[in-house]
Amino acid sequence: MNIQALINDKVSQALEAAGAPAGSPAAVRQSAKPQFGDYQANGVMGVAKKLGTNPREFAQKVLDVLDLDGIASKTEIAGPGFINIFLSEEFLAKQAEVALADARLSVAAEEQKTIVADYSAPNVAKEMHVGHLRSTIIGDAVVRTLEFLGHKVIRANHIGDWGTQFGMLIANLERVQKESGEVSMELSDLEAFYRESKKLYDEDEEFAARARNYVVKLQSGDEYCAEMWKKLVDVTMVQNQRNYDRLNVSLTRDDVMGESMYNDMLPGIVADLKQQGLAQEDDGAQVVFLEEYKNKDGEAMGVIIQKRDGGFLYTTTDIACAKYRYETLGADRVLYFIDSRQHQHLMQAWTIVRKAGYVPEEVSLEHHAFGMMLGKDGRPFKTRAGGTVRLADLLDEAEERAIKLIESKNPSLDAEEKSNIANTVAMAAVKYADLSKHRTTDYVFDWDNMLAFEGNTAPYMQYAYTRVSSIFAKAGIPMDNLAGEIKVTEEKEKALIAKLLQFEEAVQSVAREGQPHIMCSYLFELAGQFSSFYEACPILNTEDESVKQSRLKLAALTAKTIKQGLSLLGIETLERM
Repeated sequence: MNIQALINDKVSQALEAAGAPAGSPAAVRQSAKPQFGDYQANGVMGVAKKLGTNPREFAQKVLDVLDLDGIASKTEIAGPGFINIFLSEEFLAKQAEVALADARLSVAAEEQKTIVADYSAPNVAKEMHVGHLRSTIIGDAVVRTLEFLGHKVIRANHIGDWGTQFGMLIANLERVQKESGEVSMELSDLEAFYRESKKLYDEDEEFAARARNYVVKLQSGDEYCAEMWKKLVDVTMVQNQRNYDRLNVSLTRDDVMGESMYNDMLPGIVADLKQQGLAQEDDGAQVVFLEEYKNKDGEAMGVIIQKRDGGFLYTTTDIACAKYRYETLGADRVLYFIDSRQHQHLMQAWTIVRKAGYVPEEVSLEHHAFGMMLGKDGRPFKTRAGGTVRLADLLDEAEERAIKLIESKNPSLDAEEKSNIANTVAMAAVKYADLSKHRTTDYVFDWDNMLAFEGNTAPYMQYAYTRVSSIFAKAGIPMDNLAGEIKVTEEKEKALIAKLLQFEEAVQSVAREGQPHIMCSYLFELAGQFSSFYEACPILNTEDESVKQSRLKLAALTAKTIKQGLSLLGIETLERM
């Protein structure tokens, strides 16, 4: 149950009954401090100002008609007209029982929408590097959350698998095959192959001419070139899938929707934009002039959709892409997890999409931009030699560091368990360090913080889960075999339940805003509330069996909530560490 939404509805009804205009915002929020209750309604002052009345007097009118029977134990007016709402212990206990008995922890499924999520998007014939990490794991966390809420989610891995570079790659692949027979599907270093192709292209005129010829052939559907191109895509995706599997990212080969997919649509789109009068010829190119974007002279900015030589641009592909996602995939909402530097490019493409009528306004196109991953020097994260960090190398180092960490904490583990724990902790640490930061900000990559057992980190959260689970191991009682009712007798119990029941609010916020850090913050606060409860409220040592069962139920609900929350982030838990 979303308690915030429930109270918001009740306060909205009371506002209207007290004389506020229909649809006046109740502005109910979680209270920042316990002395202000569990929730606070902040909408009264804005309404009172519009009505030209005293806010505290109007707040009293709202309270007189506010029906929170069976929900709140107390309501009060604070400051200039805030309404503080204190939830009743009986209500909290009842909702906690409902959540514990429900496999979904009382999180309601939403009305199903078809949502397309564009994320990861590496390039063909290049290894994934750390620059692909943020899009991949942020997108995956949001996708998992949307699916949990009951939506039909279509993952779109928009790989860079088209363009002039494929001429030189095919020409080089042909050269290697002639010299050494079949090319291995283990192109162990795709970057080196790419660099070698580029060098040949720049230095060998005969090779460059062949490469240019292959571009034309590939684009016109030549069978040999198409076969070579497919081989390059396959080799790349085999390597990428290893990274996805290691990271516990839910992308598969079936989710690949590369630039090549939209190739056949591009001539028709240019022709249609010309027919609609949106595109016009300018110096031999086809250009859409947008009044919404001005150049430095204050003139409408021209967006090229077809070059003088007939070639298409990324913008043309992105127009086709949005059109396809609405018309063919039936999207109600499209999310793009793409670097913040691409914002203007996307906005221009979408402005054209809307003007052309390819995607109606009610279908939302959302750029969920993200900042950069920086080194401790505040510059983009690089190797010591100043090169790009391969994602596979980063994950290897994470595992090596995690093994040392686990050995120092628990040296008695056998080799297999140690390896499994280290792998789980390592991948969680890399992901959580990123996901716990606000998506739009740059963040500093720091091994020490990432693998710390203190603070808002993956090891801390995984250990918090293990610690709660261990209570049941000590008690010799299965988590799903608890009797009696949840009772609230202590303030710390009440605070823990109130936090547990905010899980749905966190889930919905992540889905709505595309911000996984909201879930990380929620889980970290929940772990802190459980620690306070655990210190103040003995569980296994309490004399009263009914109190013991009640507290074990709160521990079970905490463990299940942490596990589910981490699962939505794509992070696995461990029963022991």
